[in-house]
Amino acid sequence: MPLTETAALVDGARACGRGLAALNVITLEHAEAIVRAAESTGLPVVLQVSENAVKYHGGSATPLLSAALALARTAGVPVGVHLDHVRDRALLSEGVTAGVSSAMFDASGLAYASNVRTTAEAVRWAHGRGVWLEAELGEIGGKDGAHAPGARTDPAEAARFVADTGVDALAVAVGTSHAMTERTARLDHELIGRLREAVPVPLVLHGSSGVPDAELRLAVRAGMVKINVGTALNVAFTTELRRCLTENPSVVDPRTFLAPARAAMAAAAEHVLRVVAGSDDGAARGAAARERQERTAGGATRI
Repeated sequence: MPLTETAALVDGARACGRGLAALNVITLEHAEAIVRAAESTGLPVVLQVSENAVKYHGGSATPLLSAALALARTAGVPVGVHLDHVRDRALLSEGVTAGVSSAMFDASGLAYASNVRTTAEAVRWAHGRGVWLEAELGEIGGKDGAHAPGARTDPAEAARFVADTGVDALAVAVGTSHAMTERTARLDHELIGRLREAVPVPLVLHGSSGVPDAELRLAVRAGMVKINVGTALNVAFTTELRRCLTENPSVVDPRTFLAPARAAMAAAAEHVLRVVAGSDDGAARGAAARERQERTAGGATRI
């Protein structure tokens, strides 16, 4: 199947009220596991390569992006490739040259006025090359900078930011935090609904690994579209890798332990894809309904 533009995947998910999983790629095994999961579920997916992942590979985005793009072009389902959390304009340019159709330009650590100015410049540059651009207002929890983990995005400010920058999607703070290894986050679903009404572009949920399934389902129903997940895949991968190495201490062929670790990551990715797209079983939907009832018990929403 031909490489699919991220914009088309996001627009399609938004039009039918579903979420779109955007899963982080660090190694070739990540990309292979994610594509296998997408093909197994029959669901579209976005492969995301972050600036931090690029730094891990020596500073050039081209090798890892080329691998991700090659897998996307040969996948049996629609797959997009996205450059994530980019602060370096040179890296943004390299990614576009390599063939990505979208990027998240991250000026969120700057003061509001500087974020607007810098992001608007990046948007003009990207749109001139047919590239879809996501941005972030303030900082999602789990990173040093503008906001603490308990930060919340103001709908009026978000609407003004989108109007002033021209971004195609907006990452907002509604209760998540990056790099969570326990699924204990509770989202502000009422705020998500207000943001959906105030902001004309798709909303993006960063730091989704720490969000329980029921919360993710409710977030999509409230208005979230692009759901970013990374740490959950790494937990599955490293847990299986650790088991293999512990049980087979004399093994030296990396394929012996990388293959089952990749399979474990693919299983985790399948689960995320189904939850985000709302295609998991009826029992899960019933659990989400019970969660919603519990959250509104007594006439007050518990956040």
